[in-house]
Parts: sequence; structure tokens; C-alpha cells
Amino acid sequence: MIKSKNKLAFLLLATFLLAAAAPCPAAVLPPPQPKQGPGGADYGYGRVIKTAHGLGEQAYYIFEPDEPKPQSAPLIVFLHGWGGTNPDYYSSWIEHLVKKGKIVIFPVYQSWGSLLSSNKYTLNCLQAIRAAIELLQSSKEHVKPNLEQLAIVGHSVGGILALNISAKAQTLGLPVPKAIMSVQPKRALMLPVEDLSTIPPSTLLLVVAGDQDSLSADESVSIFRRLGHIPSENKDFVTLVSDDYGAPPLIADHFAPTGNPSGSRLMLGLSRARTDALDYYGIWKLFDALTDAAFWGQNRDWALGNTALQRYMGKWSNGRPVKELVITDHPRPRSRSRSGLLRFIPRLGGRERQSEGSESQDGS
Repeated sequence: MIKSKNKLAFLLLATFLLAAAAPCPAAVLPPPQPKQGPGGADYGYGRVIKTAHGLGEQAYYIFEPDEPKPQSAPLIVFLHGWGGTNPDYYSSWIEHLVKKGKIVIFPVYQSWGSLLSSNKYTLNCLQAIRAAIELLQSSKEHVKPNLEQLAIVGHSVGGILALNISAKAQTLGLPVPKAIMSVQPKRALMLPVEDLSTIPPSTLLLVVAGDQDSLSADESVSIFRRLGHIPSENKDFVTLVSDDYGAPPLIADHFAPTGNPSGSRLMLGLSRARTDALDYYGIWKLFDALTDAAFWGQNRDWALGNTALQRYMGKWSNGRPVKELVITDHPRPRSRSRSGLLRFIPRLGGRERQSEGSESQDGS
């Protein structure tokens, strides 16, 4: 009996040791940044020069490509979310844009003492943009902006401001953006939305939502519906889709556009900090391709049209595709009876567009 017990103990110990020594299954990792193409790492410039200008709510930052220094470059106006006055909140995305060969103007437009004075945000942005353009044009130290190649992108409150500025640009004698991307647009208290019908119908436009964004989902839909004068071939409503198949998971919440190379936490701990496939294959890819299409007539099918290239989000390390973007021209607001992704998309389903002549039940 004692020998049997010893034998059993030996077998159990051997089994335990073999299990401990066996290699653990490899973790399934999200896709890295692609080597080239929209959202990719094929950078033409090795350095970013950052300078700060102005004071208070009219302050702004300029980011310029260097090594080598170009004579001129396309111009991007980058508008942060509420309270995100430190460009480090978005430094990974800004660095990506600049190393791709673009000048970035980052208006501060608010101070901690005036966070609730949102009725001034549009004017503050316009003043900062005008000052930045004048500086870039007049100083030999700076890269000259190509004002025929201007695009504007904004996140959250900045997504509303991107549209406001585009609507007022021509009236105020500023260059009119060729492309606009409004990411998770969210109004601040007392922030008016301008008459968006003044945005030229030729503008290429994306409104981007996140399936886990509880702050701006319905507002993203409402804003897109105000842009009915822009033909469907020039605009799309895009939903980023969360995917927790591997680790770390890809979570398309309201802070998905934020991130910095150090991975440090910013914005009162709310910044997502890291960059991932939601950036490379989602937000960065879409805006890169949108500007390529607007400036040079290239890569349109990466940004518009509900194509496979537009929807594609890369593959997990074991080859499984990451959940695709969902594209529509007829987004619906969230409803209490529907949850998750289904609250963002037409009832006909994810990939299929409604026919161009059809209307949603509420007449949109």
C-alpha cells in the first residue's frame, strides 16, 4: 500500500514537472504598424521640429518635418479634445503625420481657467490658425505651407471645431480645407455648431465613431446627418470596432485617438497611452488616405467607398483577421433596445451599404 502511494505521488510529481516545463502557448498579439502605405511606417523624414507660439487661448504649436527639410509641405490643422491642450496627448499621431511630410498646426484654443467658455473656441482656433499661417509664410526658418493642400482633423470637441472652421474659412479669408475628418465629435456646453451647408460639396469627409464610445455616439450620427449636401461618394461614416481576441485588446472607446510613444498616462489617467491597430489600420490609415485622395488623387479606395482596403484592420499574430471597420452612409443613433456595435449601424448589417436611393425609417 505504501509503495502504491509512493508510486502515485511520483507520477503526480512527474506530471506536474512536465507540465511546468512544457512551453506555454504563444500570446496572440495585435498587428504591428504596417511597413508602408496609409498608416504605415514608410517615413520620408527623420525628425520633427516642434515650436510654441502665442499666449493663452490664442496659443498654438507648429510641428514641421526635418532631415531633410522640405521647401514646402501640405498643411494639417489638428484640433484636440476638451482639456487636451498638451499636444503630447496625441504625440504619436502628430509625429506620424509630420514624418509623412506634413506641417501640423495645433491650436490650444482653451486654458484651464476658461474650459467652460466654449462659445469662444471656434474664434480662438481661427485666430491661431491665421497667426500660424502668417508666421509660416513670412519666416525663412519655417517650412512654407502649401495652402492648396490643407486638411483638418479633430477629436471630440475638436471634431466639432474642425467642421465649424471649415464652414467659416472662406468667409473669413482663410484657405478652405480639401479634406475633413471628425473623430468622435462631441459638443461642449455652449459650443454652437455653425451652418455646415457652407462646406463645399467637393470636400472629402469622414466622421469616425467608436463602438465602445459612450460619450459621443449619437452626436457623431447627428453631425453626419447635417452634411447631407456632400455627396455620398465623398463621405463615409466609419465605426471602429473593438476586438479582444488577443492581448492587449483593441478597445474603440472615446480615447482611442490618443497615445504617445512613451506609453505614459496623460489626461487625468484617461489617455489610452499606447498606439495600436486602431491607430495604424484605423484612424491613421483613414486620414492618410483621405489626404492622399484630396491632395494627389491617390489611395481614395483606402479612405472612401466601403472597400476591402478601407475596412481592413490587419491580422492578429496567429493570422486571424482583426474585426473590420464598419462603413455606412446611413448611420442610426444608439437605441436602448440595441447594444454594442448594432447601435451604430443600419439594421441591414455591417458591410452592406443601403442602396444609394434608399432612406432610413426616420427619413435621413
